[in-house]
Amino acid sequence: MSNPYQSAGGSLKLKGVSDHVIKKKKKKGKKLKKLEQQVPTTAQDSQEDVPTKVKRDKRTPAEIAFDRVQEKRKAQRILEKAQKKHKERVEEFNQNLDKLSEHYDIPKVSWTK
Repeated sequence: MSNPYQSAGGSLKLKGVSDHVIKKKKKKGKKLKKLEQQVPTTAQDSQEDVPTKVKRDKRTPAEIAFDRVQEKRKAQRILEKAQKKHKERVEEFNQNLDKLSEHYDIPKVSWTK
């Protein structure tokens, strides 16, 4: 008779996971160092030969005008916010809450019902 508690020996093996094979990283060779030294010299040479390019604005006139208006409005909003003190903002907020109907208030909950 076989033992009902008998199991296969060894550790569990997961699907898709290979054995404990650790791949070693390849060391950088001398060739790579030589290439790194050559790259900066070629970059300096190429900068001297090619004249500097001027960045062009690729936006349409309408887009430029829109951006200007947006900046003006943003500056105006900042000035308006800077004029009010925190206390004034809180008072204004409380006044707006007082104007609202009490429909938005949380109803009382009675535990005796």
